[in-house]
Amino acid sequence: MTKIALISDNHSYYGEEVTPHLQDVDEIWHAGDIGDLASIAKFREMAVFRAVYGNIDDQSVKDFFGLNEIFVCGGIKVFMTHIGGYPGKYNARVAKIIKEEKPNLYVCGHSHICKVMPDKTNNLLHMNPGAYGHHGFHKIRTLLKFEIEDAKIVNLRAVELGFRGIVENI
Repeated sequence: MTKIALISDNHSYYGEEVTPHLQDVDEIWHAGDIGDLASIAKFREMAVFRAVYGNIDDQSVKDFFGLNEIFVCGGIKVFMTHIGGYPGKYNARVAKIIKEEKPNLYVCGHSHICKVMPDKTNNLLHMNPGAYGHHGFHKIRTLLKFEIEDAKIVNLRAVELGFRGIVENI
């Protein structure tokens, strides 16, 4: 079993309230809009860290991370990118990659909306963890946690980190 934390759109923010939710995971996946690399330094030390760059990321982030990540974890083929849409509303670039790669799981960020939904047409699950940073229009900061066991996604849950714009002490 592999325990995963899926995060996105921190926009250079790092707060200690995020850390307890990541301490028990084997891998941390970041779906882009990192901002300052220092904001993810602790995450990169905690677990296997996979990420893509987002539309706000400069060359310093692009030097470490690509536009797309395609990998297999626990028997699940994953396609992760920052901007791409969701089932029935994919952009052309993402639709082409999904058709060619046939992932089991498609992960993106960008919208700041936590969303998990099946894509029956492409036989995959779509996940967007929302945003855990404070920049944007979202009201609640979120991330997703799940496990991969026997090539299945299990124990999927959304974690709420508090309101955008309010830093809570824990």
